[in-house]
Amino acid sequence: MQITATQIFIVCPLVFLAGFVDSAAGGGGIISLPAYIFAGVPIHVAYGTNKFAMSLGTSVSAYKYYRSGNVLIVPALFSAAGAFAGSWLGARLVMVLSEKVLSYSLMVLLPGVVLFLLLNRGFGKESASRDYSKSVLYALSVLIGLAVGAYDGFFGPGTGTFLTLLFTAVLGFSLLNAGGNARVCNLASNIGALVVYVTGGKILYALALPAALCAIAGNYFGSRLAIKNGAKFIRPLIIAVIVLLFAKIVIDFANTV
Repeated sequence: MQITATQIFIVCPLVFLAGFVDSAAGGGGIISLPAYIFAGVPIHVAYGTNKFAMSLGTSVSAYKYYRSGNVLIVPALFSAAGAFAGSWLGARLVMVLSEKVLSYSLMVLLPGVVLFLLLNRGFGKESASRDYSKSVLYALSVLIGLAVGAYDGFFGPGTGTFLTLLFTAVLGFSLLNAGGNARVCNLASNIGALVVYVTGGKILYALALPAALCAIAGNYFGSRLAIKNGAKFIRPLIIAVIVLLFAKIVIDFANTV
């Protein structure tokens, strides 16, 4: 498939913005995936090309969180292992998944998440005490990675947001630690799905490479801003991303009815 300068000019700025949002709060896929489709890229190729670009961008964000000391290494590795496996399976089964089922589920879950954040003003400002043993902590990390990774392989947008929320609510991480671990886990889930798309020939490299550079730049600046401003910056951004994601799902669902 040949690409045009117009396609590059449509996709690249939006992928930069997606990388910026994704590194700070997750949910960049709500911007990047529709950008490829709007530019005329076939849906399966759009999924593969998007995974390629966002995987490289997420690697930069994960590294910056790690260097800043905001990644809890062992839980991150366990959740990453689960995410890789879940996302690989999700991508393999993507053609079987009903988009309407996902839409119904998210239309129930996302308003609840928004209400949770709005009603819990202290959410994420400091780690809540959890008395988990190491084995329970690691098992929960794997399960979170596996579940959200499967979602990422199936659909994708909002993966980083959901990971951050689960790491905070279930494991008791602060928002910065949850954000750092979410980036590592999201990187693993991106790679898991990417393996499927690479072997299936679903990546448009002529577009994926410039998009990847924009994703890297967006993730770099977004992660710097998130680390500098902490929960004060991340919390409202998470809420905004969830609201946008919910709106997109409702609109897409309405168009299919």
